[in-house]
Formats: sequence, C-alpha cells, structure tokens
Amino acid sequence: MKMNLNLNIIKDYATSYLFILPALVIFLVFGLYPFIQVFWLSVHSWDGISLAKDFVGMRNFVEVFQDRYWWQGMWHAGYIAVLALTFQNAVALILALLVDKGIRGGNAFRVIFYLPPVLSGIVVGLIWSWIYDGNYGLLNNVLTHMGLGNLARAWLSDPKTALICVGIIHMWKGFGWGFVILLAGLQGIPRELYEAADVDGAGSWHKFVHVTIPMMIPVFVLVIILTILGTMQIFDIIASTTNGGPGYETEVPVTRILASMLGLSRFGYACAQAVVFGVILLVISMIQLKISKSMKQA
Repeated sequence: MKMNLNLNIIKDYATSYLFILPALVIFLVFGLYPFIQVFWLSVHSWDGISLAKDFVGMRNFVEVFQDRYWWQGMWHAGYIAVLALTFQNAVALILALLVDKGIRGGNAFRVIFYLPPVLSGIVVGLIWSWIYDGNYGLLNNVLTHMGLGNLARAWLSDPKTALICVGIIHMWKGFGWGFVILLAGLQGIPRELYEAADVDGAGSWHKFVHVTIPMMIPVFVLVIILTILGTMQIFDIIASTTNGGPGYETEVPVTRILASMLGLSRFGYACAQAVVFGVILLVISMIQLKISKSMKQA
C-alpha cells in the first residue's frame, strides 16, 4: 500500500514536470544558453564567421571604458530617459488623474491613450519621420502657415534638434503604458480615504499631496524603473528615424552594440558592451529598489 502511494506521488510529480518541460527547454535554449554565451564571447575576439575565437581576457572591457562613442551613446539614452521621466510621466499622471475623476468619455480615452504603445516602433518612427521631414513634413508646413517658416528645418538631420526630436517620438509612444499603470494605481486607492479627507475639509490639492501621493509611491517607483529601463534600451525608433545620425548625435547603447557586431564584425567586443550595459541597468534597478524600500519604511 505504501509502495503504491509512493508510486502515485512520483507519477504526479513526473506529470507536473512534464507539463513545464517545454517551457523549461525553451528557457534553457533561448534564454540561459545565449546569456552564458554573451559572457563567454565577451572575453574573446571573434568576427562572427570564423571558427577561431581568440581569448583576450579583459581587453574588450578595457576598450569599452575607453570608447567615447559608447559613453556618448549612454549619455544620449540618459538624456531621453530624463525627458521621459519628467514630461512623459507628468502627462501620463495628469491624464490618469483626469480619467480617474470620471470625465466624460473616460473609457474611450483609455483606448486612445494606449494605442501608441501597442503600435510598432518602426511604424511610429516612419510616421514621425514624415512629420519631421525637411522638404514636405507636416511640422514645417504648420510652421510656415503660422508665419514661422524661419524655424523650419530638416529636424532629424540637424545635430542641434535630432536628439530631442527622437526623444519626443519616444515620449509620444510611451506615455500610454505609464497612463495605464498610474490609472490602475489611482483606482486601487480606497475611496474611504478621500471621504475622510472631505470630512476634515481638505481641498483637492491637500488630498493629492496627503492621500494620493503617499498611496501611489510603489506605483511611481514601478513606473520610474520601467521608464528608465525601457528608455535606456531604445532602438527601434532610432533605427527607423536617424539610425544613430547625423554623425553620432543620436547613437544609443543598443545601436553601438549593433554597429560593433554587424558594422565592424567584432562580436566579442559587442558582447562586452552588452555585459557592461546590462550591469549598468542592473545597478540602476537595485538603487531604485533600495530607495523604494527606504521610502516605504519612512
């Protein structure tokens, strides 16, 4: 009887593991193995074609830290991230507050505001390229009709405006997901807290400062982390608009990695860049989580 019971338990365990086996195989083949390969290739010199892979130790990493174009790309991504953290998330919060208040057509706005994030980044980039076009772009036409034709230019080809124009595209595409997360957080706040504040005679601003913000801190931290991580990995919009140009003015880490890999055929160096980039993102996430934990305990 005991043996039969043990056999049944083993059979149940085997059946359970059999169900997760496909997902485990996919993770090992397409997740863990490439992850290990990146670290292994980062200490080798390889052109991506030949069988020979020369061990170079930390030489690739030393070169990454001396590569000014790599760090210029990091600065560009950080600049866009700051724009997204401020303007993009401010717009998302304002819209979420308005919809949470029950404005007319709120359900329609939920759908409209979430449309940009679900669109392909390549498609969005192409549409905005037409808007920014120096010859027949919508933006220049609007400026001309407003009597501001002297401001017209090839926006994505001008080193002075290319980076901020790419940042605007990224913010337009990204504010919708922040809106959805913030709205979910606002609707999760117990309404009794607002009713109690009303009884105490608190105005809208005091309720926002003393009720909404404290209750929304975990949501704010989540949005900040996702904004930074998502923006630092920006690629599709860059690829479909400027491809890192003019010159290196809109280069970001992912485009630099791709340029090293495909343009220079230096796969080992590209993997070293990817490792450094991953460590930087990990450190940023850990710092933000530590700050979040400190704020919760305060």
